[in-house]
Amino acid sequence: QVQLEESGGGLVQAGGSLRLSCAASGRTFSNYGMGWFRQTPEKVRAFVAFINPNGGTTVYADSVKGRFTISRDNAKNEVHLQMNNLQPEDTALYYCARARPGLVRDSSNYDSWGQGTQVTVSS
Repeated sequence: QVQLEESGGGLVQAGGSLRLSCAASGRTFSNYGMGWFRQTPEKVRAFVAFINPNGGTTVYADSVKGRFTISRDNAKNEVHLQMNNLQPEDTALYYCARARPGLVRDSSNYDSWGQGTQVTVSS
């Protein structure tokens, strides 16, 4: 298991930006793909973005494509989510997670999760 800790959430006006970070423990971070998911009280945990172990491949949910960018720094055991042009519908608790090989959009394919960081976008 790996420990994951998200940070960087907050309150922002529509059109604003936030950068989420996820710090991972352990020495095998660079061996795994990483993902971001988000969850509201009304919905299941929804896929946001994925990055493969070396950072060369990224996948995004259609709802965030062109606005969000996932990146990673394997030297620092960190993964980031740059969120631009935020909208009220982006309001959610954002989680980072470690992926097992398989379907990157499926939350059941992730074996370690952080506690989440809240993002609230006001209109």
